[in-house]
Formats: sequence, structure tokens, C-alpha cells
Amino acid sequence: MRNTFIRTLSRMAGEDKKVCLITGDLGYGVLTNFWETYPEQFINAGVSEQNMTSVAAGMALEGNCVYTYSIANFPTLRCVEQIRNDVAYHNANVNIVSVGAGFAYGYLGMTHHATEDIAIMRALPKMVVFTPCDPYETEQVTVLSREIEGPCYIRLGKGGEKPLHTGDIKVELGKAIKLKDGEDTVIFVAGAIANEAIEASDILKEKGISCGVYSFPTVKPIDKDIINHFCGLMKTIYTLEEHNIVGGFGSAVCEVAAENGCGAKIDRLGINDEYVSAVGKQDYLRDLCGISGKKISEYILKAESGK
Repeated sequence: MRNTFIRTLSRMAGEDKKVCLITGDLGYGVLTNFWETYPEQFINAGVSEQNMTSVAAGMALEGNCVYTYSIANFPTLRCVEQIRNDVAYHNANVNIVSVGAGFAYGYLGMTHHATEDIAIMRALPKMVVFTPCDPYETEQVTVLSREIEGPCYIRLGKGGEKPLHTGDIKVELGKAIKLKDGEDTVIFVAGAIANEAIEASDILKEKGISCGVYSFPTVKPIDKDIINHFCGLMKTIYTLEEHNIVGGFGSAVCEVAAENGCGAKIDRLGINDEYVSAVGKQDYLRDLCGISGKKISEYILKAESGK
């Protein structure tokens, strides 16, 4: 996903000199081609994310379309005040790009986990929150972000994510995209953890449960129509995110369901409001938290069987 983002941004920078990239001393190798090709549109701000964000805001207010880039927790959690006061408050055209959301940097420990960022970013007025699930969605989200006048947050995986879509898709602001059909229940998913939802759906099919999967490339604005549709169709909707279940994607779905008086139960799957002190690869930490494909399928099978 990060490689797709950089390729897409490089193409955009070649088309528009106002497209600029600022990194927080990250991306050697990944960003090399960009800074060599477009040196006048690139800044390495160093390990100074607060300053990076304020510089980006100033550049945006001078008419540029600016992208800040770093490991997921650093361009968000480390500089929330600058994002709030300099970017969001002024509706500046700054796109905050986080790489390695969730547990992608799990081997570096809790300090490098990004598990509260969706909640914080979606709470900021005027902030659009993108959570693409694969390279196809990433490319279109990147292009779409340039068209939006105001701040955006783009939450990406670290790299190596496989394409989950088959055929042509179109990412639209505030619209979910179907990954799999299902008649018995459905999983709504935000971000690169969608592969686990698909695996869970495949396992459930073998157990006699038809489970649909829908990707939400945008969490804010969110697809109210699809949420309301399935609230009227299913007894239970499962939400999945590699994020704290408090305030995140599942909470956003719950808000829509509650506001419209829908009767379906919303069962949120994610990190259960705790910090994960274990160190290990992303797959290991997902399984530890019950959000691997196998653990998700076991949970849904038990829940559906008990109805």
C-alpha cells in the first residue's frame, strides 16, 4: 500500500508542482525516487513531527497540496495539537499519511502501534478519514485526496498487502465497497485488516454460514446508506478494525445505527481498550487480540450458533 501511494503521488507531483511531500526522517528507499525526481517538492523535516505539521500547514495556506508522511503513530499522535490548531482549524489542504497502521510495526513494541488514530482523527472537525484496504483503494484514495479542499487523513498498511478487489472499482467519498456477498451476516471492515475478514468469511462458508464483507475506504464521512440497509436486513453486523474499539470505526457504525433507530446489534471486533505489551509480527499480534481470520471466524460461528 505504501509503495502504491508513493507511485501515485509521484505521478500527481509530475502533473502538478503544488503537490508536495514532507517526511519525518522516514522512507529511505521508498521515497528516494520521489525526492530525486521532484527535489523542489520534497522536504525532510527530520525527527520533528510537530514542526513538520506546522510547516505543512503554512505551505498549504500558500496554495500547495501537502502530504506529510511517517510511521502511523508519529504524524498523528505526536502532533495532535498542531493538526488541530494549524491544519484542521484553518481547513488547510494537508494530507496526513500514516504508514504501518495498527500492529504493522509490532516488532518495535507498543510505542510504534497506531491503535487510537482513527478515533482522534475523526474527532477533528473538517478532517476526512480514509482507510483503504488494498493497493487498488489506496491509489484511488490518494487521487481523491488531492481533489478535497481541506485536511485528510490517509491510513495505510506498511507494505506487501495483496489486492483484495477483482475487476474495476471506484472509491467515492463516504461510500463502502463490497468485497464479498453474504446472506446470513456481514462484516464491515476499515483498512488493511480486510484480508482477515475475507479469510474469516471463507472459513465460515465451510461451516455453513454465508458472511458478506464490505470495505469502508472512508470512515469520515461514513456510508450511512449501507449501514442502514444492513441494519434492516441482518440481526447482527460485525465491524472489524486494527484499532481500539473505543471511538474507532465500529463506534462510527454504532453512531449511525443508533441515530436511525435501527434494530440490528453491532458487534465490534478490534482491540479491547487496552495497550498490547507483547512484541512480535503483525500476524501474531492480530491473533493475540482475536482479530486474525481464524479467531474472527470462531467468534462469529459461536455468536451465530447461539441465536
